[in-house]
Amino acid sequence: MTDGLRAEALRLAYEKRTVIDGVDLVVPKGKVTVIVGANACGKSTLLRGMSRLLSPTAGVVHLDGQDVHRMRTRELARKLGILPQAPTAPEGMTVRELVTRGRSPHQTWLRQWSAQDADAVALALGATDMADLADRAVDELSGGQRQRAWIAMALAQDTPYLLLDEPTTYLDLAHQIDVLDLIADLNHAGERTVVMVLHDLNQASRYADHVVAMKSGEVVAEGDPRQVVTASLVEDVFGLRCEVISDPLSGTPLVVPFGRHRCAAPADAHR
Repeated sequence: MTDGLRAEALRLAYEKRTVIDGVDLVVPKGKVTVIVGANACGKSTLLRGMSRLLSPTAGVVHLDGQDVHRMRTRELARKLGILPQAPTAPEGMTVRELVTRGRSPHQTWLRQWSAQDADAVALALGATDMADLADRAVDELSGGQRQRAWIAMALAQDTPYLLLDEPTTYLDLAHQIDVLDLIADLNHAGERTVVMVLHDLNQASRYADHVVAMKSGEVVAEGDPRQVVTASLVEDVFGLRCEVISDPLSGTPLVVPFGRHRCAAPADAHR
């Protein structure tokens, strides 16, 4: 198979500390894939390796049959958009200027700024509810507003593959759902392939077509959330005892943790 995004025997490290060692992963094309796992399990490192933000010490990442680490930067940027953790903008840059940068891969000496570019920026600003803040400096915004500005830039890039590292960070619950609904809409409308790292298992279960569960730098389970997200997997990956029931709205898995307070004793729970 030459189409799509996939990693083969991928090893990723920071200096001499190996975080990912020998991971194979095929991302379903045209679907939403969500990577989950406990803190420091390698989720973000895997995403960085697949987006060329981190060079592998072994293995390869292929995008539509090409090694991403051998592709020309502009060619890769036209195909794959990335929202890393905690991005920063130059001091004084406005939201509109930031979002406009998403169109840079589409500019050439022969093709300068066009009406299509302006439309893409306007659409991204509107979709993320940032149009009214377009002329504000990014560094003057709240954490949630800044996050939406960066998401708007990624949307303006208009790539068939979109990789998002914790896109709901800093957002309140309402805006978390707005952003995840927007990502789902983009996927459904254009069959855009999306890979996200999320901390919230219930949001991952609701929005993912394909869940990848990681532990200690390895992929320990992957597939449809209804098959992957089980009480035994949550205890193994997160060290958390829970009940997994059906979400009454979506029918997807809903994780209900036992905790130590305000819950029935594990022996009384339905397993």
